[in-house]
Amino acid sequence: MIYVPFTRASRCALLLTLFLLASPFLRAQASPDDAEGCKDSPLISRMPGSTLVSCDHKEFDQLKLPLGQNKAGEDVEKTLEGEVSAWTYQPREGVSAIQVFRNIQNAIKTAGLTIDYSSEPDELVAHRGNTWYWMENDNNGYWAQRMVVVQGMNQEVTADANALAAEIKKSGHVAVYGIHFETGKAAILPDSEKVLGEVLKLLQDNPDLKVRVEGHTDNVGAKAANQLLSQKRAQAVMGWLIANGIDVSRLTAQGFGDNKPVGDNSTEDGRAKNRRVELAKL
Repeated sequence: MIYVPFTRASRCALLLTLFLLASPFLRAQASPDDAEGCKDSPLISRMPGSTLVSCDHKEFDQLKLPLGQNKAGEDVEKTLEGEVSAWTYQPREGVSAIQVFRNIQNAIKTAGLTIDYSSEPDELVAHRGNTWYWMENDNNGYWAQRMVVVQGMNQEVTADANALAAEIKKSGHVAVYGIHFETGKAAILPDSEKVLGEVLKLLQDNPDLKVRVEGHTDNVGAKAANQLLSQKRAQAVMGWLIANGIDVSRLTAQGFGDNKPVGDNSTEDGRAKNRRVELAKL
């Protein structure tokens, strides 16, 4: 894994370092055995004598943080999205899991982070502002830390006819976002016209292309109702295309309800991803 420098959006996390530099625990030097290209976290570094065995960085990803259990004994998690980074360390010989845990716990407290969950010596979750930190000891003597700087995704893909055509040619189907409906209904909202126009152009530019218009929902509500709603929405899009000149013989419509999620239904962003129209080549 190669360490990638943080983007401008996440540099607020670096401010936390100023609170942490007073601790000698955080000034430990890199090891010659560190994984190539990896550097310490800007938030919490390493125990002296530790080796950084791996690191990873994603511009935008999801991270599920453990928050213990509720009164019913069920595991509680918090799913966050943003810039996610991870580091795994092997401590020097003779260092115990509780020693690592206690050092990090004290450093976190000194930094003024709020500890949201602690299960010593295995896990600790803390945050300050939009920066969340999670440390975890495993059963093999290694310990890992992950950090997420919560932020929205920078949308880089647009639903233009050429992009839709390229994806259908590549994989046989494409998700089309930007077709919006009235809540709980199949009535297409006016702000969908631009995206629908690109779908229309796709079919006009490729006269031999036949597609199945697919409707998909999130998992909110009854399963049967979601199935019916997705079918009606797929038919509504098909009807719009026919009304704008596409021959009915080139189109079919099918609803899949909440059976094919592409996002996490426990988050609003995930549910938004699941509420979609797809085009599948026939």
